[in-house]
Amino acid sequence: MTVFSRIPTALKLLAGALALTLHPLTQAAEAPPAELHLDYAYYSPVSLVLKHFGWLEKALPETKVTWVFSQGSNRSLEYLNSGGADFGSSASLSAVLARANGSPIKSVYVYSRAEWTALVVRKDSTLQTVADLKGKKIAATKGTDPYLFTLRALQQARLSKDDVELLHLQHPDGRIALEKGDVDAWAGLDPHMAASEIQAGSRLLYRNKDFNSYGVVSVTERYAKEHPQAIKTVIGAYEKAREWALKNPEEFAQLLATESGLPLDVAKLQLSRTDLSSPQLTDKDVAASKAAAPILVSEELVRKGTHVDEVIDQLIDPAFGKAVIGKP
Repeated sequence: MTVFSRIPTALKLLAGALALTLHPLTQAAEAPPAELHLDYAYYSPVSLVLKHFGWLEKALPETKVTWVFSQGSNRSLEYLNSGGADFGSSASLSAVLARANGSPIKSVYVYSRAEWTALVVRKDSTLQTVADLKGKKIAATKGTDPYLFTLRALQQARLSKDDVELLHLQHPDGRIALEKGDVDAWAGLDPHMAASEIQAGSRLLYRNKDFNSYGVVSVTERYAKEHPQAIKTVIGAYEKAREWALKNPEEFAQLLATESGLPLDVAKLQLSRTDLSSPQLTDKDVAASKAAAPILVSEELVRKGTHVDEVIDQLIDPAFGKAVIGKP
């Protein structure tokens, strides 16, 4: 047998060796997770759409999808920390606060950009400005956007949290406390805020859209490393829900009303303050978070020596959204 006649055999052996070398790479493709836990919240109406239609369950037929209810950003972030949720919906500044205090999370998607919080007083209140709140009782849920909104509003009025009495109540309880007269003001959150306006005549004492941080879906760093494809699948499902909401505003409002148990006019008021047009994280979001970050330092909400700008750079990860949505 000549050397030329042995070439096909040599090529076969080489091909076999290459196949063995490449085999582990094909095996490394991410399998769908056996279970996936997400939160849903009335302050994140798109999550209600996603849960209602079951689009994520259809996208991951071999995965057991479980939903947990979040009353506020603090609960959502607690679920992420404890493993009770793989995806959590919170205000972006609340996510910054959590990351700065040691929670290894990454924000991967914007579920809404809403003016969802303001300082609320009763309809018969004599208070007219934030400065009038000095020495007063304010209900606020610590670790949430309404709480941070309150601190920023006080700071702008040259007050600090020590100039008022903050009562740390969950959002629905804060509404009740305000309407009963147990507190002078409440750091409201939609839809509870919209409901109090319509049903009890409550008045928005102070509004500032720039002091409202956008809503983000976050995951842990470990989950981001182990399940990148699952994250993209979830974002894709969120996008389907967002697009449905934009195309069906009346049905969207009715769904929010039904899920929250609130009247339709309350749901419509909430949605009138909700912007669903920009789901992608951008450099502008990084800049906005950094502009809001000083309140975390000045009010000693983060550990001394924490470089909050670095925390924000580590937190906000637009890559997953870009892979699904494309460029903003």
